[in-house]
Amino acid sequence: MPDTPPHGLHGLAFGGDYNPEQWPESVWQEDVRLMGEAGVTMVSVGIFSWALLEPEPGAYDFGWLDRVIDLLHEHGIRVDLGTPTVVPPAWFYRAHPDALPVSREGVRYAFGSRGAICHSSPAYREAAARITTELARRYATHPALAMWHVHNEYGVPVSACYCDTCAAHFRRWLEARYGSVEGVNEAWGTAFWGQHYTAYDQIDPPRTAPTTGNPAQQLDYRRFADATMRENFVSERDILHRLSPGIPVTTNFMTALSQCDSVDYWAWGREVDLVTNDHYLITDGRRTHVNLAMAADLTRSVAGGAPWLLLEHSTSGVNWQPRNPAKRPGEMARNSLAHVARGSEGAMFFQWRQSRRGAEKFHSSMLPHAGTDSRVWREVVRLGAGIGSLASIRGTRTVPDVAMVWDWTSWWAQGLEWRPSEDHDARERADSFYETLYDRHLTVDFAHPEADLSAYPLVVVPALYLATEAAGDNLRRYVENGGTLVVSYFSGIVDEHDAVHPGAYPGALRDVLGLTVEEWSPLGEGESVRIAGPRDASLTADVWTEFVVPRGAQTVWTYADGPAAGGPAVTRHRLGKGTAWYVSCRLDAVALDTILGDACEDAGIAPRTELAHDVEVVRRRGDGGEYLFAINHTEHDTKVPLDTPGTELLTGERTVGHLPVPAGAVRAVRLDA
Repeated sequence: MPDTPPHGLHGLAFGGDYNPEQWPESVWQEDVRLMGEAGVTMVSVGIFSWALLEPEPGAYDFGWLDRVIDLLHEHGIRVDLGTPTVVPPAWFYRAHPDALPVSREGVRYAFGSRGAICHSSPAYREAAARITTELARRYATHPALAMWHVHNEYGVPVSACYCDTCAAHFRRWLEARYGSVEGVNEAWGTAFWGQHYTAYDQIDPPRTAPTTGNPAQQLDYRRFADATMRENFVSERDILHRLSPGIPVTTNFMTALSQCDSVDYWAWGREVDLVTNDHYLITDGRRTHVNLAMAADLTRSVAGGAPWLLLEHSTSGVNWQPRNPAKRPGEMARNSLAHVARGSEGAMFFQWRQSRRGAEKFHSSMLPHAGTDSRVWREVVRLGAGIGSLASIRGTRTVPDVAMVWDWTSWWAQGLEWRPSEDHDARERADSFYETLYDRHLTVDFAHPEADLSAYPLVVVPALYLATEAAGDNLRRYVENGGTLVVSYFSGIVDEHDAVHPGAYPGALRDVLGLTVEEWSPLGEGESVRIAGPRDASLTADVWTEFVVPRGAQTVWTYADGPAAGGPAVTRHRLGKGTAWYVSCRLDAVALDTILGDACEDAGIAPRTELAHDVEVVRRRGDGGEYLFAINHTEHDTKVPLDTPGTELLTGERTVGHLPVPAGAVRAVRLDA
């Protein structure tokens, strides 16, 4: 088996964050014994240990960490070693209080939590480089080392600082980006509201002002904050590459759209040696397994389709939501193996042993407060055995069916103030389109709007408010060459500087859609309209309507009432060899299925009616063979048809013709070649 990241693993990664510093050393022997019982193959160590590793400036104490890593190695457990730069020690902040970030309102945050960092601080950058260098020199050749883990969840909870150090850094960033103050004025449209600048030192971060500030300035500041965090990651990564060659370097992402909106993961995915992700179920009443699948698909896409690693999730409940329910029996295994089906090279948790103290003491763990005589522990042991049986899938890739265009920069821009309706939410549109595709049993790749889309028969664009000319050209070529495109409302409106594209809406997407939009007419709270379609069908829309003028597009659905009554609501445009659909109102997932069903027919994607609702079927393929995962999220047994016989890896049973999947269970079949 090739030595793909993490280094030295012979199967999939299974384990979690291990924080032995929270426990007396007498507990460590019990920990490694129980890790063996659970089938743990790798743990993450040292992520929050800076204050213990460097108790005084320049004075290092690695003795305890030496003993921990040696003990893990003796028991055959690989180590994902953290650089602890997410929480500098208290002594550091006493010496450098200006390294604490400042809010947009001018309030300097205090020490006592985590992630309270001004990423522009020279003192922080120097201190982070020093501790990273010392760790690399000491552990670069340790035989247990599988991977370096830089920092922790960049952007959580603070991504942007608004202090004077950041202001100076922002000005340098602007000069490098635009070349002159006039370039900044042009990009930001500073002629509006008299905001013209004549020197860089007049430009500040977009701090709190009496009313809405310049949206282009705010958008650039988000880019700057993201780039500044990334600079710090790259600095640590390069130290590790230099001193610890051959060992992959990562940092844990949080790609789930509901959890972190301050990081452009398209850019970050290019900087890590292995994409890793943390995912926690959001228990807000929605189908949590759909959000999980979406997060996994998005993470795999950030990895360019390559295998990635789930570096954190929970065995049961978390502790930071308004309500934190426990996972039901079997749900932990379904969650874990759903990530594996969608490309993860294992399943890691936060954390190994549940803390007795601190802010996360009620967050579930692999070894809970209840100990080994508990449901969670028994499920962890069973899952470890199951993960062990899947070693042969390592290095294979998940097979996608369709693509969804997503861009973090566009999401940032759309979320700024003074948009046509506060009820329109880019993430909600992405969720609804994804849910519809999920319920059609289609595996989704996400794609940057300027990426090559030629491999996909169907591409959906749920919310692309900011679309460059290059993105518009890319989508037009995709359709001309035979692709089927579905675009939702309020897309293609502005360029990369949040400036409206010249001419009628939808700007960059006018040509591919074959229409113009004269005006938007968002609906009031609680209002809805009907749209009428073929065969006297009727659907309900809310939040948004538009006055659409076809310019080559065919009207398929019409507004039956409301502000745009009698006008086009959904259109279809034949362009070259392909077809572009436009949906000018907000439809829920059920109504979207009607439109996407027609688009799938255009794309030649047959309905998968043989599969039950809430039963996922996902394939992985590669040199290791082809694998089919079936995940049953229902309370009823089901059967999944198999076009090729194979061996079910979790039970060892042969399968021919169909695959029985019990209620709440997961099955993984290695298909015969």
